Amino acid sequence: MKDVVNWYFKLPDYNDLLKEMASEMEKQDNIRPVVTKTVKEFLEPPVIYIMNDYMDTYKELAPQMAEHELIVEPKKTSFTIVFKELSQRDDACKLLNEHHVRFREGKTLVPFRLTGNIEWGVPAPELEGEKGLTVWVWPESLWAPISFTVAYLASQGRDTEEWRKYWCDPDAKVYQFIGQDNIYFYCVAQTAMWMSFQGEKLEDMSPTDTKGHLTMPVPVANHHILFLDKKASSSGSVKPPMAADLLDYYTAEQLRMHWLGLGLGMRSVSFQPKPLNPNAKPEDSDPVTKEGFLLSNVFNRVIRTCFYDVQKYYDGVMPVGEVSESVIADSEKAILEYERFMYKTEFHQVTYVLDSYIRKASKYMAKAKSEADKSDDDALRRRYLIDTFHMIKTAAVLLHPLAPKGTEMVRDFMNLDESVWSWDHIFDTLQTICGGDRKLKFLEPKVDFFKRHPSQFKAE
Repeated sequence: MKDVVNWYFKLPDYNDLLKEMASEMEKQDNIRPVVTKTVKEFLEPPVIYIMNDYMDTYKELAPQMAEHELIVEPKKTSFTIVFKELSQRDDACKLLNEHHVRFREGKTLVPFRLTGNIEWGVPAPELEGEKGLTVWVWPESLWAPISFTVAYLASQGRDTEEWRKYWCDPDAKVYQFIGQDNIYFYCVAQTAMWMSFQGEKLEDMSPTDTKGHLTMPVPVANHHILFLDKKASSSGSVKPPMAADLLDYYTAEQLRMHWLGLGLGMRSVSFQPKPLNPNAKPEDSDPVTKEGFLLSNVFNRVIRTCFYDVQKYYDGVMPVGEVSESVIADSEKAILEYERFMYKTEFHQVTYVLDSYIRKASKYMAKAKSEADKSDDDALRRRYLIDTFHMIKTAAVLLHPLAPKGTEMVRDFMNLDESVWSWDHIFDTLQTICGGDRKLKFLEPKVDFFKRHPSQFKAE
């Protein structure tokens, strides 16, 4: 052990500004409750929790401590002492340790370490004669995305100062997807550090009016995802499966659909992949494939049926015309619900909207196609194809962020350009987009737009 010198950011000085930020967060319905709850925990005053068995020892030592408040609550196994300053709590902790008192410290703001002496770290600038320091990994990880932005711009031969358009422009939004454990770093330490660029005095700083400096990212924090009902980590006894291992059993789109449907914004949920679960029985279904099968089974069938009928009856030319009012209404309802849940980052609700809409499209298609086939009525057949292709287009656009590979294949076979993905055209019908009947690419029998993993066929 040796004494070391490091640089720290004076995080406790920003307590009031961070409280202001937390109050603003509580008003925003796109900030998950776990974020504001965790942030507020760190804004509490410095406290110590002491086991009730040590009350007599505490009373003897209390006169030697700085002024503090004693809180005793009935039926609790410990009592609490609250200090005004962090240094006062530190002195009290030292005193309690000297007298072998069992206690724990509560969460509060402490100086945030900026440097260390790891040789492979990013070199820190020499300040006040301190040499050989490197930047600690956590503060470096906060501004690393800005460094990535600069590096990408440089790789494209663009002006590296363009990074400000993404990180400083009040009209731009940065979304940071993080785990519950990292809320302190990205929502407390980062926010204070970002505010420090606004000026030298705290009274000149604001978490909302950033004055053209770094804007505050929108945090999207998940609760813990468990693995087979246990918390897993690379450094713990339970190791999480690696991505390469999962791709031996699932497609990327199946995994994405499943994880988005778990509702990790509300609670911790267990990931239960059947091939990696030693307790799974052969007859058990695999919970990971449920959401993906909506695409590989239901949506695939809807798309293929329409393509094959266009090839059979219209020489591969998709009929385009006015969409039925009821189909337009159902589509607009799904779009607006999807948009609302996306804004609120309630991704499990997004998958529910998609499930309902795609199943409604399947039900409509089956009924309308049956009526057209029974009567061999060309007008009814054109009607069902115009309506169903509108639902296919709408569902594909809504699914595009979740299942890009399959939806890009849909766009390609429908001979649509990439502008179809623009939200500016989300309510447009194919009549507006195409202007008239559209030749589709030829679809061979049994071709899937949304594929299952080969191992899932072997399992059957």
